[in-house]
Amino acid sequence: MGNPDAKRQPSFRTSERPKEIVAFDFDGTLSIRDSFTAFLKWRVGPMVWAAGLVQLIPAALRYVVDRDRGAIKAASVDLFLKGLSRKQISDEAERYASAIYDRFMRPDALACWEEWGKKGVHRVIVTASPETTIEPFARRLKADNLIGTRFEFDADEKLTGRFSTPNCRREQKVLRIREVYGDDVRILAAYGDTSGDEQMIEAAEEKGFRVFTGRP
Repeated sequence: MGNPDAKRQPSFRTSERPKEIVAFDFDGTLSIRDSFTAFLKWRVGPMVWAAGLVQLIPAALRYVVDRDRGAIKAASVDLFLKGLSRKQISDEAERYASAIYDRFMRPDALACWEEWGKKGVHRVIVTASPETTIEPFARRLKADNLIGTRFEFDADEKLTGRFSTPNCRREQKVLRIREVYGDDVRILAAYGDTSGDEQMIEAAEEKGFRVFTGRP
């Protein structure tokens, strides 16, 4: 039997399924850099982070061969977060977002985000980062939905050190969008900044690749 957490609905999922959406990547698009790595560094501190990088060398070497970003990300979760409760990781993600939000978000991306909001379009963040660590940012942005990679929790609501979904990048972004909104959804626009966003951008009517460069 599969892990029930894998079927948990996204926290921002609405009761009605819109026919049109606009999709934004988070890391490097709405934000100035990768948020999950920054979160891990912030959480454990420089000394533990440096020691952890040494332990991650085998995973890094495997990545050179298989280019599996999901595997190296899972290795970092297993090393730095395994055993934390769902509440602990959520609370820490909230503190992290509060500490860095003002200096972490791209002003031109936020302006675009707000323009779509003024038009009444359903705005969704689609990210390879864990949903749990992006949720505080999504709430501040008043996102209509958040689709990302999901942590796996055990029966005691503790992090197992694994993910319950595939890494949400490349074709997974489009698959997850279709899973939530249906095959007939119109992606009016999609914005991203890496090869992990290419399929999502290609599926959109307005294609925004690396269009945001502003810094706070």
